[in-house]
Amino acid sequence: MEQRVFVVDQYKQPLMPCHPARARMLLKQGRATIVKRFPFAIMLIDREGGETQAVQVKVDPGSKTSGIAVVANFERGPRCIWAAELKHRGQRIRDNLLKRQQLRRGRRSRKTRYRKPRFDNRHRPRDWLPPSLQSLVDNILTWVKRLRRLTPVTHLAMELTRFDTQKMQNPEISGVEYQQGTLQGYEAREYLLEKWGHQCAYCGITDVPLEVEHIIPKDRGGSHRVSNLAIACKPCNQKKGNQTAAEFGFPEIQAQAKQSLKDAAVVNATRWSLHKQLKAAGLPLEVGTGARTKYHRIQQGYPKTHWRDAVYVGESGKQVFVQPALQPLLIQATGRGSRQMCRVDKYGFPRTGAKRVKRVHGFQTGDMVKAVVTQGKKAGTYVGRVVIRASGYFSIKTAHEMIQGISYRYCQLQHRSDGYVYQYAKGEALLHYLW
Repeated sequence: MEQRVFVVDQYKQPLMPCHPARARMLLKQGRATIVKRFPFAIMLIDREGGETQAVQVKVDPGSKTSGIAVVANFERGPRCIWAAELKHRGQRIRDNLLKRQQLRRGRRSRKTRYRKPRFDNRHRPRDWLPPSLQSLVDNILTWVKRLRRLTPVTHLAMELTRFDTQKMQNPEISGVEYQQGTLQGYEAREYLLEKWGHQCAYCGITDVPLEVEHIIPKDRGGSHRVSNLAIACKPCNQKKGNQTAAEFGFPEIQAQAKQSLKDAAVVNATRWSLHKQLKAAGLPLEVGTGARTKYHRIQQGYPKTHWRDAVYVGESGKQVFVQPALQPLLIQATGRGSRQMCRVDKYGFPRTGAKRVKRVHGFQTGDMVKAVVTQGKKAGTYVGRVVIRASGYFSIKTAHEMIQGISYRYCQLQHRSDGYVYQYAKGEALLHYLW
């Protein structure tokens, strides 16, 4: 695995990370204790302070997955000593907000208790981002802060890339056409009617009312871009429903819908917010382009991965040595549970009681535990995420199965729920636990 182990002194001040073999020796001799398992960190109980080298935390922001790397400048040259890939949950947040919106609109539109919409009373701050995008920025900032508490960080670096969506759609566009865009001189509906010949894109019928419809539906990842819109008659639109054009039997129409630019839009929308908040950390911040990152990575002869892109960000990524055996820590953001007090049915009405307690006997849902059951039908050792029950008999989700009815007396806390789940790339240290 070859990930370095983070080290702090007896006052929890960060020291230089050490080799895993040295960490095992210190733990075996009783000179250190484990303070954190993910990322793995130890505390020296007999040491205060020490010499450190320059350490840089480097970030390659992505719309779905971001790369994070810790690079130390040793005498023999810069070296990557720790890496991770952080998977975001922006799409899940968007889906949850859309579901809540649909439930609230449904309640207002029925002949039941009426509540006026209140969104017109709200105002947005200057640097506001949608929750699905803000979570991406917050996840990266959270891990930068965590790494600063575990290692003596002296510099930060991030890839500050801007995607030109016009050029991505049409690389040959230039001049006035580039400035005016596709819909210059048109309204969207007029443009679509002319594009599809004033007839249904699916059945070809004319001289009937035509509707604007999405080639790839919104809830399937489609957008409102004009390239994803078509003209269809009402029967075809209703029959197509939630299908893509290809699933509906018209792959040639879907081929006309250009590639989604959602990922590029996410990076464009969040890059300056992330840059501003990293700058506020008070450390020197280096920025680099995507082209320079790619050049440095190709010069070193490595395939593209998110964490390797983070290693080679900026001018400082010229000659960073990466151990071939280095395996990144895979981190997936899951959130810290829901503030929803009770579950609702498909109509939006409560179907369960309110939550009673969050912790039972010191455990909460999502904690990683080790249960050593010494007797009975379930005798054995289980390591995984716990789901608490008020009765004190928990469920444990291991890598392969869900074990029901394990008493809290057998459970030993390994790692508190912190809104993330962890896995090493090849599973050397930990399997992927879900809860």
